[in-house]
Amino acid sequence: MDKKKLQKLIAASARRESADLCITNAHILDVFNKEWFEADLLISEGHIAGFAPAGGGKAKKTVDGGGRFLIPGLIDSHVHIESSHTTPEEFSNLVVPHGTTTVIADPHEICNVAGLDGLRYMLEASKESALQAFFVVPSCVPSVSFEHAGAVITAEDIASVMDHERVVGLGEMMDYPGVVAGKDLVIDKIMVAKEAKKIIDGHSPAVYDSDLDAYAASGIKTDHECETPAELRDRIRRGMYVHLREGSACNNVLPLLGGVDSKNSRRCCFCTDDRQPVSIIEEGHINNNIRIAVREGLDPIEAICMATINSSECYGLNDRGAIVPGRRADFCLAEDLVGFRMHQVYTGGVLVAQEGTMLKPSKAKKDSRVSAKMNIKDFSARRLALELKHNRVRVIDIVPGGVVTNPGEAFVKVEKGLWVHDPDQDVIKLAVIERHKGLGTVGLGLIRGFGLQSGAIASTVGHDSHNLVVAGDNDADMAKAVEHLIEAGGGMTVVQNGKILSTLEMPVAGLISYEKGGEVGKKLQHLHDMATEKLSVNPGIDAFTTLSFMALPVIPTYKLTDMGLFDVRTFSFVDLELDQ
Repeated sequence: MDKKKLQKLIAASARRESADLCITNAHILDVFNKEWFEADLLISEGHIAGFAPAGGGKAKKTVDGGGRFLIPGLIDSHVHIESSHTTPEEFSNLVVPHGTTTVIADPHEICNVAGLDGLRYMLEASKESALQAFFVVPSCVPSVSFEHAGAVITAEDIASVMDHERVVGLGEMMDYPGVVAGKDLVIDKIMVAKEAKKIIDGHSPAVYDSDLDAYAASGIKTDHECETPAELRDRIRRGMYVHLREGSACNNVLPLLGGVDSKNSRRCCFCTDDRQPVSIIEEGHINNNIRIAVREGLDPIEAICMATINSSECYGLNDRGAIVPGRRADFCLAEDLVGFRMHQVYTGGVLVAQEGTMLKPSKAKKDSRVSAKMNIKDFSARRLALELKHNRVRVIDIVPGGVVTNPGEAFVKVEKGLWVHDPDQDVIKLAVIERHKGLGTVGLGLIRGFGLQSGAIASTVGHDSHNLVVAGDNDADMAKAVEHLIEAGGGMTVVQNGKILSTLEMPVAGLISYEKGGEVGKKLQHLHDMATEKLSVNPGIDAFTTLSFMALPVIPTYKLTDMGLFDVRTFSFVDLELDQ
C-alpha cells in the first residue's frame, strides 16, 4: 500500500472520510479474544478500516449481512494445486466460492516435471486470480535419489527464487533421514531458507523421539503427516505447527481432533494437501475441514481460528487472517456455524463470489514451459514382463483411506519364468515407467488390495517424480494404456480388452488439464466409475489417487519407483523375490 492509500485508509478509520464499503447486520468474529461481536464493518482501499456501532456505519456502499457470520477469509496452509488437475486460474474458481481466499502452495509436483519453470508458471498463472496464492520452493526435487524425476533443484536454484514477494519459504522437507543425518545437500537447502528468514515446511511420517528432536532442531516448523493425537502433541511440544489434512485420499482431521484442545489449538492449522475437483465441488475446501471438526465437537471459533489466524501467523502473513483495522479485507459471510456454506466471499474488499459462484471467473493461459513433457524411450509390452525364479514374493499391500502401505508377502503363479495373474488372488502387476529424459527405466512390482480384474489403469500423476504409473492384470491392456497416454501427452486412462474406456488428458506437465473444474471433475468421476464398474476396482479406494501414491518413496512402507521396489523403512531397494 502506498502513502496516499494509507492516508485514505486512516481517514476512513478516523471517520473523516466515508469508507468504500460497509457490511451491516452481521456477527463479526474476533479471532484474538475468540468471541463474536456486533458492529458495522468499514472497508477502505481494500483493507479493514474499523468498526462502527451496529447500524451506524457510513460508506459509499452498504451491504446487509442478513444476520450471517462474518469471518476472515480461509487459508489452506498446505496444498498442491496440481493435485486438483486444474490450472491455478481454475483452482481459484473452484475454491474461492467455498471461502478460501489464500493458499500456501507447494508446487513440487510440477517442479518435479519442469524444474523451476514449473514454479514460474504457477506464479504467473495465479497472479491475477481472486485467490491469493503464496508458494514455498520445493525442497526435494527429486524427493529422494532412488527415482528419476524431470529435474533436479539445488540449494543454488532455491536461493535464486527465494526473494520473490510471493515465495514464503522452503517446501516440505521429505528427506527426513537426510535431515537427521545432517547431510550437506539437505542442510544447504535449509540454510537458504534460514538466511532468508523464511519458514521451512516439514513432512515427517512416523518420526519419533531423538529423530524428531533432530528434525525440529534443524528449523523445520510444520508437519501435515501426523496420524495420531500423540504425534500431533509430540510435534507441538517441539514448537511445530501441525496441519490437520482433509484431502481426497488422506483424511486426518477426525483422527487428530482428539489431540486438539484449547491449550494447543493455536499451533494447529487446516490444510487439504491433495484434493480433487469432485471433492471440492461436492464437499467444499477448507470450510469442509471446519465443518468436520465442529460436527465432532470442536468449538466453531477454535475451528475458524485454525483456518485463519493460525495459518497467517504460521507463515508470517500478517496482513490477513483477522478482521482488524489495517488488514486486507478478505472475508466471508457464512450462512451458519454448522454447514459453513458461504453466502458471499470478498478479497481485497471486492465481492468475488456469491452463493457458490464466481462473479468473474479467471481464465487459464497456456504456457509452453510446461507443455510436451512426455519422453518415454523404447517402450513395448515386452518391458512389462515380470521375470521370477520363485513364487514367494513381496507385495505392496494397500491400506484404504490413506497412502501408507503395508509390507506384504504372497505366493503367486509363475509360468515359464514369468508372473501370471491368478484370478483367485487379488494381486496384480504394477509398473513405473520413466517419462522425463528417455532413460528407458521401468520398475516392476506386485500390489494387493486393488481388486482390479480384466484390464488396466494408468496415470502420469505418480507422486512425486510423476513418472508413468500403470496397474493391471495383463500386459496387453497395460501396454495399451501406456501407449495411449504417450500419444495424449499425459493424463489418466482406463483400458479393458484393448479398448479405451475413459481418459482425462493432461497436457500441462502431464498433471493438469486446461478444462473447467466441473468438466475435470466429471471426467475424473467417469474414470473412477469405469475402474470400479468395469474393472472391479475396490470401491473403498480412490483408484487413481491411490495409484499415484504407490510410487512415492517417502511414505512407508513398500513403494515402487522406476528403479525398483523400495522399502521406506530402510530407505533402500529390496528384491521382489523372497527366499523359498
